[in-house]
This record gives sequence, C-alpha cells and structure tokens, in this order.
Amino acid sequence: MASAPLETTPMRAAESNTRPRFAVPPDSCDTHFHVFEPGYAHVPEPLYTFPDGTLEQYQALTRQLGIRRTVLVQPTYYGTDNSLLLDVLRAAGPDCRGVARVEEDAGGRELDRLHTAGVRAIRLDLFARAAWPTADIVAYVRRMAVLARPRGWHLQFYAPGTVVRDLLPFLADLEDRFVIDHMGYMKESDGLTGADFDGLLRVMDGGRCYVKLSGPYRVAKDRPLSAVEPIGRALVAARPDRLVWGSDWPHLPDGGRDTGELLNLLADWAPDEADRNRILVETPASLFFAD
Repeated sequence: MASAPLETTPMRAAESNTRPRFAVPPDSCDTHFHVFEPGYAHVPEPLYTFPDGTLEQYQALTRQLGIRRTVLVQPTYYGTDNSLLLDVLRAAGPDCRGVARVEEDAGGRELDRLHTAGVRAIRLDLFARAAWPTADIVAYVRRMAVLARPRGWHLQFYAPGTVVRDLLPFLADLEDRFVIDHMGYMKESDGLTGADFDGLLRVMDGGRCYVKLSGPYRVAKDRPLSAVEPIGRALVAARPDRLVWGSDWPHLPDGGRDTGELLNLLADWAPDEADRNRILVETPASLFFAD
C-alpha cells in the first residue's frame, strides 16, 4: 500500500521573502522552480497534495528577488505529461527555459516540439530507480543521453546521494553534459561521507559535471541551513564555473519557506562577486540560453 501523500502548506506571500543582501547581477537565473495549476492531470499516486504554487505567484517572487531568467523543471507530480510545462513556457516567454521528463520511447517529433517551446534538458528521476542495480541505471542514462544529444540538451539528475555516489565512476567518463540536483543530495543521515563528497568534487573538476546549488534544506534535513555551508563553500572553491543556483520553489512540501534566505546563502558560499556572477548568470546562460 502506498503511503499517504505529504500535506503541502500554503505559499509564502512574495513580498514577505527576505530581500537579497548582495547586488543581484542583471540576467540572474533561477535554474530550478516548479509550477502547479488546476486542471492538469497528475500521476495516480502523487507524493504530495496539490501545491499552492502558480506561475503568477512565482513571478511575483522573482520580481521581489531581482531574478530575470528562470528554468521550469517538470515535477514528479505530473510525471512525463509535459502539458503544463509547455503552457507555462509559452506564458512566461523567452526568459524561461524548461527541463522535461520524457519516456524512453519519446519520438523525434515530440522532442522537437519540446525544444521549440524552450526545453533544454531531460530530467532523470533516479529516486524512482534507486533500487535498480547500478549497471541498469547506467544503461538507462546512456539511453536517455541518446535522446538529448541531437538537440544539444543536457541531462539533469534527480537522485539520492547514494545513487550519485555509486554512479561517480561512470559519470567521470560521461561525455554528455549533466547537472546534478540539490548539491548531490549527499546527506549524512543516508550514510554519505566526506570521501563520497570529495569524489563528487573530482568528477565536477575533471568531467562534464555541473552541480545545482539548490535544496540545501533537503541536505541539512533536521539541522539548520548553516550545516550545509561547508558543502556550499567547497563546491564554490572547487569549480564556481560548474555551478548554478536554483530556488527549488515552491519548496515542497513547505510553501512557507523564505526563498530570499536561500538566495542569500550565496553571499556566504560565494563571497566573491565574480563567482556569484558565474553561478547566477554565465553558467546558466551556457546551459539554457545559448541559442
């Protein structure tokens, strides 16, 4: 029997989010947000109840924080039905790009339609495949890379830290660009160690790996956000040009979370203005807005 879905909480009012305590550079990009609108079919057994998180609410937040460019990521709630993603991309305009979820048998016509709408990556849900043998996950990644490659897309890994750890030898040699969500999801509570994190840093330094500075509360779990600061600083010290920032809005299931507080973590993790510019502007432009 499936467990009961998590109860999402109401969205925080945009104007109540903390304002940035550093100068947010022009063309800054939030590379990870979700949108939920009524009237769209969801998966049969979603992990959480219908969230309070519309495009209108999100755009009010970006105005509050001074974020101009955005990347909409397909959530697990809608599975591989990208109907809402396509509608939001049309409504949001050219400053918004998308990360879609697709089936392995997705045809060229479907992928071309997604590309024209602004999709620039495929999201791989490795939480749903975490019980697979590593060899099977590797084979799946290779198959999805074949779909992404002709359009210049990259792969985006939504994966528990244990899976990231087990994939590192493969990822070190992967020739396709890829982004790992949520700082690698390397939670101490899951048994991940400093040595595992050092392995991620080596792959980021030498391979085609990018890491998303998103979801620090997911890594911290029951600890304060300050517990994640050593990870954030280490990532920035290693390769600031291989990092992007994402709000993870609407912070499922906690809609009341302060997104401004999350953005302000960059002031401590990346105190150098040039590094913040790489993270917020230059690298997202390369991954999502190069054409």
